[in-house]
Amino acid sequence: MSRIAQVIVLANFADEVMKPLTRPDASRSWRGEFEPLGLFVGGWVIEFHRMRPREGLLKHLASLPWPHPDSVQVLIHDEEDDCFGMWMMHDGELVEVPLPRTRRFHTPAPPTHEFPPSPGFLWRTDTDITIPEEFSSEPQDPRPAW
Repeated sequence: MSRIAQVIVLANFADEVMKPLTRPDASRSWRGEFEPLGLFVGGWVIEFHRMRPREGLLKHLASLPWPHPDSVQVLIHDEEDDCFGMWMMHDGELVEVPLPRTRRFHTPAPPTHEFPPSPGFLWRTDTDITIPEEFSSEPQDPRPAW
């Protein structure tokens, strides 16, 4: 399924941790390579053009030996999102941080595992949007989308 998404990782002093993720590696659950952003803080970006190649990305990032886990921020902008969502380390996992005036909505889970799980849609709540009746702010597919 096609759904473009950009992912930015920001982390202090993490060049060595991110270096392997800038090269191809068929053993990873997700596909692609990050590119350095050349920021003072340390930043890397990757773009996904389909949903399946990004499965397992957040779990993989959370498992890395970050020198300063409290500085790790993962920004994700999915094709249908109004803005970037932000994930930060909490108890060894990357969890989405609620942003003011936004809410993530989910469609019903598919009846089979034929399609990858959807991350939902991060929409601004301070605009005139009409939420389809079948959408929910509670995740409806138990499989992780990232």
